[in-house]
Amino acid sequence: MNENIIIQLEDVRKSYGRQEVLKGINLSIVEGKTTLIVGASGQGKSQIIKHILGLVKPDSGKVLVYGKEINKVSKRELKEIRTNFGVLFQNAALFDSMTVYDNVALPLRERTKKSEDEIARIVSEKLALMDIEGSDDKYPAQLSGGMRKRVGLARALVLNPKIIFFDEPTTGLDVAKSNEIYRVFSRTQARLGYTSVIVSHDVPKIFKLADYVALLHNGAIQDCLTPEKFQLSDDPVIKEFVETTMGPLYSSEMEV
Repeated sequence: MNENIIIQLEDVRKSYGRQEVLKGINLSIVEGKTTLIVGASGQGKSQIIKHILGLVKPDSGKVLVYGKEINKVSKRELKEIRTNFGVLFQNAALFDSMTVYDNVALPLRERTKKSEDEIARIVSEKLALMDIEGSDDKYPAQLSGGMRKRVGLARALVLNPKIIFFDEPTTGLDVAKSNEIYRVFSRTQARLGYTSVIVSHDVPKIFKLADYVALLHNGAIQDCLTPEKFQLSDDPVIKEFVETTMGPLYSSEMEV
């Protein structure tokens, strides 16, 4: 990768009791690109995101964001670094007692001094980007799973972050709704140019979004490759993953 690396994990290790979850993670995230982290359930994919966000401290190793080791910066510096982040959680993490409008407006009210008129303009813009205009007064319980994901993404984008983290973004959605969400992701990233880090089990559909695919296996990143190179890799672990999740014919088709 000759591109601009903005996040780096260097030999990151993490154990919980006797269970070693991360066994020396090395991973680079490239600016403006989508990096997809895949692997079997329970491998610790979400732990990688938590380490980057500074929610979890590694037992050893380094997590660098824009060249700063986030576990060694001051609280003020960490808060500043986090202004670059947006997160779409697995369940969208909306507040049930708040309307769609208030859910999306919340980060602006908490972290900026913008007027309510400015907030209204920004919220309206983000809801339009998600194709959910007119849903301002609805509550999360009144929304479909796909709509909740869109609201969650609108909230994640409302402060115009440089990096968005997606933790299993299509959990609970059927195939049609998942494909809709992928199209929204693709369109918004193309328009806004943010860096994406996606943790997902939803293979192969989500490969269409990826610039790089990293396989987490046995507590380490097996490799991080472009989707094409990943699907044609001779690495036995990657090859088995591709054949298990995509079928043996998929690689044959790629070679044509």
